[in-house]
Amino acid sequence: MSEFETPNFSVDLSNQVALVTGASSGLGYRFSKVLAKCGAKVALSARRLEKLESLAKEIKADGGECMVVPIDMVDRDSIRAAVKKVEEDLGTINTLINNAGMVDAQWAIKQSDELIDGVIDTNLVGPYLLSNEVARKLIEKKEPGRMVNISSLAAFNTTPNSAAVLYSTTKSAIVRMTEALSVEWAKHHINVNAIAPGMFSSEMLDGMLERIGDVSQTLPRKRICTPEQMDSTLLFLVSPSSECVTGTCIKIDDGQTSR
Repeated sequence: MSEFETPNFSVDLSNQVALVTGASSGLGYRFSKVLAKCGAKVALSARRLEKLESLAKEIKADGGECMVVPIDMVDRDSIRAAVKKVEEDLGTINTLINNAGMVDAQWAIKQSDELIDGVIDTNLVGPYLLSNEVARKLIEKKEPGRMVNISSLAAFNTTPNSAAVLYSTTKSAIVRMTEALSVEWAKHHINVNAIAPGMFSSEMLDGMLERIGDVSQTLPRKRICTPEQMDSTLLFLVSPSSECVTGTCIKIDDGQTSR
């Protein structure tokens, strides 16, 4: 007789302490609300404190539990301090959503050293260090965990007008980081997966559309998706029933590309 219920799926996250980076807008904003609604204690992180405070009020008004913890993803001390603060206030982080990111928005040959460092540190180095900090705590306590890294379809496909070569490169590296860390941490029952969204409404996409124009009518379904349409994918990857899924990148692009 099976030890599992039928179906083996639940969105009860009441035993999870989640840290969401880039929570001040877009996907991170939505992810934070969804995790809290399902019972997780959520640490909201970004640099814009006023946005985080507003989100925290929404979550608490809806009965959720959360805290605001600022993180600057290019500052290693900030990353380590945030992990310590969340552990003190909410408990050991066992769910990490690496969502913070920035675009280059400039042709490769015109990028400044400052821009290059900012994109690489925010999109790759910061998430790598944060993942290690969270995993270190879980391994010390012999507890399982879930990590979801937000990549992009730009990791697999770019266009002549996107001016996002460095962004694309870092998001491709996030996919490989996901695969490699999943292997190293499998024995510790820490699942590491990624989501690669296509065009979803966000401040970052709005900035890109200002440069290249509204491209929605060129897409197969003539629409740009909303963060709410990614809820089910996120919940699948952080739920207990996905315990055998690790090292996977799920592409969500509404048929926008063939890759």
